[in-house]
Amino acid sequence: MTAGPIFEPWIHGADPRGAAIEPPIQVQWFGDRTAVLRQSKAVDYEAPFLFLLFGDDRAFLLDSGATVDAAAFPLRATVDALVADWLAQHPREGYELVVAHTHAHGDHVAGDAQFVDRPNTTIVGTDVESVRSFYGFSAGPDQVARLDLGGRILEAIRIPGHDETSIALFDAETGWLLTGDSVYPGRLYVTDGPAFVASVARLDDFAGARPVTAILGCHIEMTRMPGVDYPTGTLWQPDEPPLELTVAHLAQLREVADVALVPGRYVFDDFIIESR
Repeated sequence: MTAGPIFEPWIHGADPRGAAIEPPIQVQWFGDRTAVLRQSKAVDYEAPFLFLLFGDDRAFLLDSGATVDAAAFPLRATVDALVADWLAQHPREGYELVVAHTHAHGDHVAGDAQFVDRPNTTIVGTDVESVRSFYGFSAGPDQVARLDLGGRILEAIRIPGHDETSIALFDAETGWLLTGDSVYPGRLYVTDGPAFVASVARLDDFAGARPVTAILGCHIEMTRMPGVDYPTGTLWQPDEPPLELTVAHLAQLREVADVALVPGRYVFDDFIIESR
């Protein structure tokens, strides 16, 4: 099952041969209202992906990376520059920024500290109640919440299993389903097996009812060789696959998700389930 690529090749770490110089943050645009950022492996081996979505009224930053230090990881400066460039082409007053998260793990929330004094900015809390309050989750686990950025609607669902705060977001403008650390080409760490199985089924049903063009998680850990991942801590990934997966990958994950009910490492071509 092949997706994309919808991005140009990323610089995938610090080339030991010196052939590629990796900036602390790489940015690629998709159209004129969507920017994808990748933190450098030279700053943190996790190299998470972040998503900056522009609406008419506010921008939405999904995840803030693995590093607090703005000198090493200039996230605030990068986002401010991207927002300023966008506003130069789409001028308006009082433009807001929301900083939210796919889940509460440290490599997805550390950069929040850089935005605490930023005007017109909302930082969504990282505990379960804060997440539920922000999105308006109040009904059962199948509830779909809607977030209006101004002419751009995001749909959110809860998908615990990796983390109790895990969510997925569908952006109809791009067709992207953003899945955090729950679905991506890498090691899917499961801390709650039954919740993970239920969440994968919910996510597959959700995707099946929408025109999903790509599934985008927050890391790349696999190689292009089926079932072979880069070891944790790898700083140079010259043979990494694209970030994007397909709805067929999600359907496959649903078929095999039950293995997560028993602790262990379960290897598949495009992802690995590690249940604890």
